[in-house]
Amino acid sequence: MRLIHTSDWHLGRRLRGVDRTPEIEFALDELLQQAKTLEVDAVLVAGDIFDNPSPTADAEKIAYNFFCQLKEAKIPAVIIAGNHDSANRIDGITKLLSHVGVRALGRPRKATQGGVIKLNTSSGKLCVAAVPFASERRLLKAEQLWDKSDLEQSQHYRERIRYLFENLVKSFEENSVNVAMAHLTFDSAKRSYSEVDFYTKNTYSLSEQTLPSAAQYVALGHIHKPQQITKVAAPTYYSGSLIQVDFGEAGEEKGFNLITVEPNRPAKVEFKPIPCQKPLKVLYCNEANLDEVLEENRSHPGHLKVCVELETQQMGLGDRVRKICPQTLIIEPKYTTTEVEQRSATIDYQNLNATEEFRRYYQEQLQRNPQPDVEQAFSNLYEELKDASH
Repeated sequence: MRLIHTSDWHLGRRLRGVDRTPEIEFALDELLQQAKTLEVDAVLVAGDIFDNPSPTADAEKIAYNFFCQLKEAKIPAVIIAGNHDSANRIDGITKLLSHVGVRALGRPRKATQGGVIKLNTSSGKLCVAAVPFASERRLLKAEQLWDKSDLEQSQHYRERIRYLFENLVKSFEENSVNVAMAHLTFDSAKRSYSEVDFYTKNTYSLSEQTLPSAAQYVALGHIHKPQQITKVAAPTYYSGSLIQVDFGEAGEEKGFNLITVEPNRPAKVEFKPIPCQKPLKVLYCNEANLDEVLEENRSHPGHLKVCVELETQQMGLGDRVRKICPQTLIIEPKYTTTEVEQRSATIDYQNLNATEEFRRYYQEQLQRNPQPDVEQAFSNLYEELKDASH
């Protein structure tokens, strides 16, 4: 049996006002062609189909058009909700999606409530133990939120996820290909830092021991960097995001996992790259070589972030950059620390002699001492303001 594992499409994503949806559509078209060429038996989508719970009409059109084209190619799909998706929205259209060969799950459920999805593919039976993203608030009762400490709540959340996996894998069948799919974070995962911090750290970062060893493959979504989780018995992978979602992913290769598997044997996994239509790139330069670096990247087909090291603020920097590279989305000036700033960072403000600092500043700026009346005026003003602040 051949399966495609993909995740984190983020349809509807905007980066500094630029709609990335056309780029995601381009990647999905490539994914569709690969699914047909490779003659896969099913496509597994491990969450974050959309970038927000109320996606645009264009984002929905592209997603559902993709599933309709899979249906025409006689390739079923299994999808789960991620933290960016609306679980209610996905659960609300499960029957509609089933008409185009898509089995969907918005909220986590036990096996008897539909948490295990079973398909008859052209190459045999497929069982998917599906664990959509779940907020800890969804898995804790109100009295537990009141009575348990933060640590106890965190431990309870982890125990509930472990229990859910244990419950689901009991429905695996001997003559079936058995896989698990989840939208979760695990402790050893390497982030791209374009993921939402709150939902990838602390309570939401789980031990790898939570994962079921009974699965022949574990398909993960949520972390955008493609990678294998090695501290588990079953082959366990994040397929990563479909495009470079943010500049933290600049230069990363994107694609999907092709899984080849048969009952009672571990899966073989191959990462298949998909070209980025508009790849992200970060440029590092200083004031002296700014124009040279920009010229070298004038024809870059994607989006740019330009980090410029400067000694002082430069008026018209944005115009200067975008005149050569109009595809620049972010310009980030990085100012070097001057001697005055270095000294100011070491000043003991509790014992500061303001008049002496004024005199030193005056000497540095005008190369002469202040007149006595100027110095006295400053001292009087400082004392007046200091008194007013108390």
